[in-house]
Amino acid sequence: MLSTLALVETLPALPWWAWAGFFLFITAMLMLDLGIFQREAHEVKMKEALSWCGVWFTLALAFNGLIWWWRGAQPAQEFLAAYLVELCLSVDNVFVFILVFAWFKVAPRYQHRVLFWGIVGAVIMRAVFILVGVSVIARFHWILYFFGAFLVYTGIKMALPSKEEVDVDPDHNPAVRLFRRFFPVTTKTHGGDFFLRENGRWLATPLFIVLIVVETTDLVFALDSLPAVLAITRDGFIALTSNIFAILGLRSLYFALNGVMQLFRYLKIGLALILTFIGVKMLIEAWVDISIGISLGVIGGVLTTAVLMSLLIPEKKT
Repeated sequence: MLSTLALVETLPALPWWAWAGFFLFITAMLMLDLGIFQREAHEVKMKEALSWCGVWFTLALAFNGLIWWWRGAQPAQEFLAAYLVELCLSVDNVFVFILVFAWFKVAPRYQHRVLFWGIVGAVIMRAVFILVGVSVIARFHWILYFFGAFLVYTGIKMALPSKEEVDVDPDHNPAVRLFRRFFPVTTKTHGGDFFLRENGRWLATPLFIVLIVVETTDLVFALDSLPAVLAITRDGFIALTSNIFAILGLRSLYFALNGVMQLFRYLKIGLALILTFIGVKMLIEAWVDISIGISLGVIGGVLTTAVLMSLLIPEKKT
């Protein structure tokens, strides 16, 4: 198992204040969000969701500009490419969130609270995964070919039509079953609370079970996310910050896209092409050097085409 020292040695030689400053900024934004803007539970409307999407996208681009000024064009292009890919992968998360909330019948006013804490957990998980991934690649370069093959497989599988539905039944979730074995769960909802005290003992509410399902779902999506971002950059700081910025905009993206997901029916095909391209790039990089500029052009071109096709080509009625 990799030691902490070995992990630190593989990280880019950046000043400590760069890491501390970034995480302080993210912590401040999350506290501002939960403590001020979302202090009262309420249903997030389209206008509010789009405004927050704009805020997070603007912050990501501003951070991208800061990286360009501080470290140059190459890291900035890597950040933008990784951010766009992670943002597209988030669309699949949105689809699953819709299914989860529908299954558990979570009231719209409490969905933001679940997603907030789910994303806090996702940030922690992605940070561990990415930094460990960077360390592993630095020591075992051959694993890149495994990641590349996995991305090609994922892209092809995503592009093929499938009748399989995502299983969000908590009875089929190992993490939920394990939690229920050691902690009592009430069948009653209690507003936006995750736990309640009843007859002198603490009980988890169904809303906390929803949170567990959301967290385990993100764990599955991280298996796609990790190789995708590490195919674009080996810089731990760039990989981590681009990933976190994409995750932080996920809540707003959910509320903005909920109900209109069908309008972007070609986006999944576009994402499949991007994952396949990134996987092939990773497999052939020892013989063919595809610059980050070309990669960014391919990613941007495919995304633009997918969105335009979704909006301009009418859906066939059956």
